Amino acid sequence: MTETVDDLSVALFSEIFMADQLARNRLSRALPKGMELSHFSVLNHLARTNEEKTPAQLAKTFHVTRGAMTNTLNKLEWAGHIHVRPDWDDARRKFVSISPSGRRACKAAFEVIAPIVGEVVAATGADKVRSALPVLRAIRERLDRAD
Repeated sequence: MTETVDDLSVALFSEIFMADQLARNRLSRALPKGMELSHFSVLNHLARTNEEKTPAQLAKTFHVTRGAMTNTLNKLEWAGHIHVRPDWDDARRKFVSISPSGRRACKAAFEVIAPIVGEVVAATGADKVRSALPVLRAIRERLDRAD
């Protein structure tokens, strides 16, 4: 039987979706109490970029609605993990930055999830993972352009 492009597409995206679901479940269970994967993702982004972002910029980065991002940011602010300040030039806008508490929480979460992902990479084989990255990156970039 000959594999069609449709068969290949379905198989590829089925694997991506299942891997995503399994990874999210496993990492969510490992995160420190009260931290959600969306919280870690935002904290990690703010820590890596080390610059203030608007809620709209964060929503766009994570491909979520502004409402969903506002919900995440409210929880992070309540926990003391981020600082939210008004834009001094435009009172309608806000800026978000990571707090020292947020950096500590992000580091603690990373210390818990790094061994999990490291074990998966080691079991799969670093060479296989390295060779898969360009393909996955190309798919992500293509989907990002389609938005």
